[in-house]
Amino acid sequence: MNARRIAFALITGTLLSVSFAQSAVAQAFPSKPLRIIVPFPPGGTTDVVARIVANRMTETMGQPVTVENRGGGGGTIGADAVAKAPPDGHTLLMANLTFPMGALASAHRLPYNIDTDFAGVSISVFVPTMMTAHPSVPATNLRELTTLLQKDPSLKYAYGSTGPGSLGHVMYENYKREAKVELIHVPFKGAAPAKQELIAGRIQVGGDQLSSSLGEIKNGTLRALATYGSKRATALPDVPTVRELGFPMLEADGWNGLFAPGKTPRDIVNRLSKEASAAAKHPDSVKRFTELGAEAIGSTPEEQDAVLKKYLVQFRLLTQHMNFE
Repeated sequence: MNARRIAFALITGTLLSVSFAQSAVAQAFPSKPLRIIVPFPPGGTTDVVARIVANRMTETMGQPVTVENRGGGGGTIGADAVAKAPPDGHTLLMANLTFPMGALASAHRLPYNIDTDFAGVSISVFVPTMMTAHPSVPATNLRELTTLLQKDPSLKYAYGSTGPGSLGHVMYENYKREAKVELIHVPFKGAAPAKQELIAGRIQVGGDQLSSSLGEIKNGTLRALATYGSKRATALPDVPTVRELGFPMLEADGWNGLFAPGKTPRDIVNRLSKEASAAAKHPDSVKRFTELGAEAIGSTPEEQDAVLKKYLVQFRLLTQHMNFE
């Protein structure tokens, strides 16, 4: 009996020590500057959203919050840096719809496990994602583009994406499969360089989150063919959804959100979520997001985790027939 009591006391003491240690770590957080890794080059929507959130968090966290761009690999290089970072809350990932898409596309060679190596912090914004074209393309929407490509298979139109397994790559390949048309894939390291090539007319179609291309769409430098969202974008109410145009399998509501390394203590995740949510909902942030065509959210960690799981299930259906070699 005494041995059992001693063992119980030792186990209880160990658990209490761990609990106190975790609590002490949470209370000391943050102990150094924080960084938000954006897995794309500067200039895209994810980068812009990250910088708006980081600037506000800097004012309330007691430490600087900086943004670091690590593009390449369809977003997997930056995500891997966060997965392997110390789980102390000082390194975060600003992700978007390409995050679950890329994980499925690169599952056999992915250097991390998307199910266990990340902890949702907060959805910063919902932002429509668009299919766009150079204005020289004689089509005003996705249905007209389909008719054009079907009537003239000799057209050598190319589409840009942020790399194999990215949202643009998978969506356009599924569009090609469904519409029975041909398009040439041209991968880039980020949305910003892809957009520049589209504006220059060196590729004919592409797409990105609306906040990256709203200005160009409004001034006629780019043309919106469709929105992937389940409803029309408030900023572009005349642009139909992919479902309206006959391609419901492409429907996906865009978002940008923060993740921490998977083993980050819950107290720290909750603190980060509180600060990130407040940053997204700050009146100045809301104004900036609205100007970009985005909607400020500031969700809980559980809501961010749920959105990720939803799209892992949905995108598995879109990627199962694709070869990403």
